[in-house]
Amino acid sequence: MKAIPTGVYDYRELKQENYYSVDKTLMIKDFLERKSKVTLVTRPRRFGKTINMSMMSEFFDITKDSKEIFKGTKIMDTPYASELNQYPTIFISFADAKENKETIVKYIKTQLQNEYIRYHFIFNQLNELEQNDYLYILEGLKNKNNGILNDVDNAIVFLMRCLKKYYGKDVMLFIDEYDTPFIEAKTGNFYQELKGSLATLLRSSLKNSEDLKYAFITGIQRVAKENIFSDLNNLDVYTVCDREYSEYFGFDSDETKKLLEYYGLELNNEVKEMYDGYHIGNQDIYNPWSIMNYAKRKKLISYWVNTSANSMIKTALKQANYTFKNQYDKLIKDGKLDTYVSMQTSFFEEADNSTLWGLFVNAGYLTVTKEIDLLKGKYRIEIPNKEVKQEFIKLTEYQLGLSSGTLDTVTESLAKEDQETFLESYQEILMVPSYHDLQKENSYHMMMLGMCLCLNKDYEIISNREVGKGRDDLILKAKDEKKTSFVLEFKYLKEDKKDLEKALDELSNKAIQQIKDNKYDYGFKGKVIYIGLAHHGKDVSIKWVES
Repeated sequence: MKAIPTGVYDYRELKQENYYSVDKTLMIKDFLERKSKVTLVTRPRRFGKTINMSMMSEFFDITKDSKEIFKGTKIMDTPYASELNQYPTIFISFADAKENKETIVKYIKTQLQNEYIRYHFIFNQLNELEQNDYLYILEGLKNKNNGILNDVDNAIVFLMRCLKKYYGKDVMLFIDEYDTPFIEAKTGNFYQELKGSLATLLRSSLKNSEDLKYAFITGIQRVAKENIFSDLNNLDVYTVCDREYSEYFGFDSDETKKLLEYYGLELNNEVKEMYDGYHIGNQDIYNPWSIMNYAKRKKLISYWVNTSANSMIKTALKQANYTFKNQYDKLIKDGKLDTYVSMQTSFFEEADNSTLWGLFVNAGYLTVTKEIDLLKGKYRIEIPNKEVKQEFIKLTEYQLGLSSGTLDTVTESLAKEDQETFLESYQEILMVPSYHDLQKENSYHMMMLGMCLCLNKDYEIISNREVGKGRDDLILKAKDEKKTSFVLEFKYLKEDKKDLEKALDELSNKAIQQIKDNKYDYGFKGKVIYIGLAHHGKDVSIKWVES
């Protein structure tokens, strides 16, 4: 039985070592037929970008003999089989260009150095001026620990020029995860120090049309304002909303079904709910990383972690305005949101609500399920599946300053009608936020709303809506009539009281009475539990009454 290639990013290794593989080679045909000078495809992490780039590099690379590697693949049944190993090719991946500035610079220089070493034989017949440029770049590559890139910012374009001179053919250029260093620099607060030389390194190679055949670049998002792609006459950008290339990143339903069956598993509803739900162009797509890990470990758990984008999203959420936070709450309540989404500009270049939602979509935290107004950039976005929902729960816990798993404890005890555990865990949560964050009723309401993200599969979440004779705070209406529904009313005691315990007790009773008087559970079938929560700072009184 073929091994599962988790952690394998080299296409030659994938094929030679007899790993399980899904044939995506027709991507090469599409690439050649489009004839775009520069192609940028944006996809979330763990969606197969690196292995696809390695595949394309392996196919075109003139220094390799890849006949056996591509034997039996779909591309070899097309006229483009004749393009196999016909071009000088540069392949650079920035996927691991992370952490601090020095580490990122060292990694990028190592990637460049590897290509210079691979093509060492082309530098034997340089003229005097070329020799000077070559020695300058070599010196920059040797100084990996100096924390600067401007001593190698012409390294790619110079290598392209030398390759064209040596082979007499234009160069194929592949750059994987090009935006990772930009994202890391922004979250690490050294963006201004790195952006100029990094943008020059990329821009100079893409604009040198005399030596470039085609370039294919991948990343999470488009870095628009650094002029990397400006003035390019033939640039195509394909986001998760575009049909082009949609079938090549991730697994479709048939590919997923075949893979799971090969390893003795079934593509059932549980698997679909956990890992399905991404809509890329016109394709229904599964996260390949998650599917392969599930096939390997046979445990229906979360495998997807997007560390770089996660750091940026956490940073962005701290800066988010009131409108975005209201939209975020609506998304959690309803499971979907109609809003403006920008995927053509990165959030760290232009921070507004549309680019922040664009970051969520590009990073794989949300998926576009409907195009509402393409001209204005309005879409319907949804959390794709249960696996990603776990990441949202972690984000909510992060916003509230809670340890991982806290919200699950609260919501599980609520769903199980465990009054004692609910009270204990809720009181524990109140000890985390600063006192100044708990100065009004709405603070507690928003905190509880975040917890309900864990429950929206089984409950309809109704918040601040006209119900019965009034406007409710929070209702969890069970989708299964046999299960219990919950009505929660939040109260806040503004002034200090001598007998605080008694005052809070009376206030929580008033909350219960308000639920009854206003008939917030009007029309409900089955059992309903009323919960009145009265707060003063970090003190709380909870009344729990069955209807």
